[in-house]
Amino acid sequence: MEGYQYLIIPFITLFLAQIIKFIIESIFDKKWKWARLFNGSGGMPSSHSSFVSSLTMLIGLNEGIESPLFAMSLVFALIVAYDSLGLRKESGLHAEALNKIGEEIFSIKNYKVGFKHLKEKLGHNPIEVFMGIVLGIMISCIYYLSFIS
Repeated sequence: MEGYQYLIIPFITLFLAQIIKFIIESIFDKKWKWARLFNGSGGMPSSHSSFVSSLTMLIGLNEGIESPLFAMSLVFALIVAYDSLGLRKESGLHAEALNKIGEEIFSIKNYKVGFKHLKEKLGHNPIEVFMGIVLGIMISCIYYLSFIS
């Protein structure tokens, strides 16, 4: 597994983040949210942030934080985290506004044409991104301490 750790551990982390989202949202909504196992956008924790932070942490632990590979991975991880807080969060707010406008127009005009509801849960709030980063770092450290050292 050591040779594939840079693929396997981030995907395990991504899978765990999705399971955590599924559990949290199922508890809050008091019904099973099966779609959350396959839909990674939005929610607690950020699966995107956990994915890239686990990769970055593994590289840092194995190659050292002074390595160019670690620097590239860290920059990539920061871009992903920034994107989920900024651009994708704003896109979700735009989708929400467009959905409200669309529903009002179609209800007033009584159109028979279907209105495709836009996905609103696209981005994250800061705590969701932070917890995704923490999850990624924890899983990588657990793997590193258990199997490498």
